[in-house]
Amino acid sequence: MREKTIEKKLREKTKAAGGIALKFISPGFDGIPDRIVLLPNAACAFVEVKAPGKKPRALQKKRHKLLRSLGFKVYVLDNAEQIGGMLDEIRTT
Repeated sequence: MREKTIEKKLREKTKAAGGIALKFISPGFDGIPDRIVLLPNAACAFVEVKAPGKKPRALQKKRHKLLRSLGFKVYVLDNAEQIGGMLDEIRTT
């Protein structure tokens, strides 16, 4: 499965859960996650989407660490089957 396909499924399942998965672009600040998932009741998280088996680059890991240190949830998604559990976790924590 391609990264684009996983990203599409993330958008669809987030919408079905009553939220949105916005493409996140930050000019001049490379390595930021691909999507920000916003769910009802102000639940949010950043999501880095990867092709199956692919891992974040060093700069991406650095940005993930920064975001987590600020109290944000950050997920690396490389399998569409992870989406449901990830959305449940975002909603409940």
